[in-house]
Amino acid sequence: MNFTRREAARLIATATLFGAAAGVRAQGAYPNRQIRWIVPYPAGGGSDFLARTIAQQLSTQVGQTIVVDNKPGGNTAIGAMDVVRSQADGYTIMSADNGTMVFNSALYSKLAYNPDKDLAPVTLMGKFPMILVAGPASNAKDAKDFIAKAKAKPGSISYGSAGAGSPHHLAMELLKVSAGLHMVHIPYRGAAPALQDLAGGQIAVMMVDLAAGAGFIKSGKIRALAVANPTRLPQLPDVPTFAELGFKNVEAAAQVGLVAPANTPADVINALQKQVAAAINTPAVHQRMIDFGVEPVGSTPQQYAELIKSEIVRWHKVIREQKISLD
Repeated sequence: MNFTRREAARLIATATLFGAAAGVRAQGAYPNRQIRWIVPYPAGGGSDFLARTIAQQLSTQVGQTIVVDNKPGGNTAIGAMDVVRSQADGYTIMSADNGTMVFNSALYSKLAYNPDKDLAPVTLMGKFPMILVAGPASNAKDAKDFIAKAKAKPGSISYGSAGAGSPHHLAMELLKVSAGLHMVHIPYRGAAPALQDLAGGQIAVMMVDLAAGAGFIKSGKIRALAVANPTRLPQLPDVPTFAELGFKNVEAAAQVGLVAPANTPADVINALQKQVAAAINTPAVHQRMIDFGVEPVGSTPQQYAELIKSEIVRWHKVIREQKISLD
């Protein structure tokens, strides 16, 4: 087929325009550059492990670098404010737990961010179920015996936590409300020092997640009495749930999700959720999470948003009734 010079020029111009349009579409595909993943806790903890484990697989899937940026402080508020100030384009995301999305708005009279208005739920990545554990300072035979002893001597038992307002602290407050107990709270800076004192006999009991407490439980330094989970944990098949002991409302877990700045486009949120859920469901990642003590989830943005709403109703009631404040 023969073309005049003018016709050939027109075809070349048309082809160039189509090519340019295709290039714009390709450049617009999410993600097409590095993602910064904020973890509002120090490196080495459960949230950090979860982010780095998923981020490594996510990076492979999307072909982009994912930088995990630890920004601890302010009961996760420092990390949250970094996200709030970032551009709503999906390239700055954050691990958010119960404190970030549920507890803080009740624990502080003034909060630098509004979890409902400033942060967009992407997915609940995993749950760290809470376990009631006892050290050598407690001679309780089991959970029922512990509760009976605590009731018999109000205020005589001290319990530790990973910090005031932490999921560990509020899980014990939930048990106190449900069982009618009065115990003295001793907050620590993290689960590790609390566990050390528990094993050393300085405190009697605490609530802890399996990821933090597994080593102490396996070594026999502390004893698992009951799990605050709907079902028994596969890693602790002989330890009953609180529901089995007659306390159906005592269910608590550190719930770690992924959030983005508010106003992040819905198609970006959905694309990110699908990729993160796929990473979680990769057999190697899924098993690594379970081995660490995390229950893998990977919910939709809508499911995560609904969970946050229901958790706010439940935990704000406990916080108000127990008069807990971090101001």
